[in-house]
Amino acid sequence: MSNLPPSLSLNRRHFLNTFGGAGAAMILGNCKTVPTESTPVMLRQPRLPWSVVFKGEPKFHRLCEQAKRENWASQPIGERTVTAGKALCGTPYGNYTLEIDNKIESPSVNFDLLDCWTFYEASLALARLVKNPSSQWTREAFLHYIELERYRGGRCDGTYVSRMHHLEEVFANNERRGLGRNMTASLGGLSLRRKVRYMQLASISKSNRYLRNNPAMLGDMARVEEDISQLPVTYIPSSKVASVESKLENGDVIAIVTSWHSTYTGHVGLALRDGANCRFMHATSSRSKGKACIIDGRISTYLREKGTNIGITVFRPSEAPLIG
Repeated sequence: MSNLPPSLSLNRRHFLNTFGGAGAAMILGNCKTVPTESTPVMLRQPRLPWSVVFKGEPKFHRLCEQAKRENWASQPIGERTVTAGKALCGTPYGNYTLEIDNKIESPSVNFDLLDCWTFYEASLALARLVKNPSSQWTREAFLHYIELERYRGGRCDGTYVSRMHHLEEVFANNERRGLGRNMTASLGGLSLRRKVRYMQLASISKSNRYLRNNPAMLGDMARVEEDISQLPVTYIPSSKVASVESKLENGDVIAIVTSWHSTYTGHVGLALRDGANCRFMHATSSRSKGKACIIDGRISTYLREKGTNIGITVFRPSEAPLIG
């Protein structure tokens, strides 16, 4: 497959074809329900070299061996996800690991360094992967499950804009495709509305290598963030989280809602049941906590550590189609 990227400045027609109609429909309207387990999945080769998109391959194989030895596949999806997360605990924290090229976007993983988002993605992708026969536990299959979770409609088109950069969109897009359910409203969540502009404001920073090198994409990113601003978002205020912890399940994705004005969430991790309590498993950049993937204290306790933490949103992933 050629490594030449498609046009990196999306024209309006392509944008509409990709994202659908106006408002929230741009994000949800063109998504199709996830195929059944009997539908064959076409695995693709990456647009960039394997040495760029798949770092820490020896660790991946060790995790697969552990999954086979411990029969992870026998567990429900939530249990499988926290089992994978526990296996990843101790991995050093590392930021910007997805910024792998100046122009070409491709699904990727770095098992040697994880941040909060890639920790939950890798845990969930491993959980979904090992439900397949072990003969399918390959690099290509793992990146397929990363692509399914990370990219709008489950498809990377080679551009940075096709990656979802806000958890609110990830949850809405993946729920529409049958990959899980946003539990926040059913847990008593309150409505929240923001003018989302985070990616535009941070476009010249180190964390936005693609936008810095392709400023023509800013218009498309602005349209994406405008549509995210129209999504119906709910959150559980920090003062109410302790009372709902008993209703959280292993493997729930817990997004930490921030008081920052230009975005909704500032951190993410996984719920881990601990008797009557529910702990927070995540990748932390805190030196006092080891700058690594860890099992932290209760979610309600974690929220009190920063004044900018104002609550949580809860997404419960479901099974994904088998490779076939």
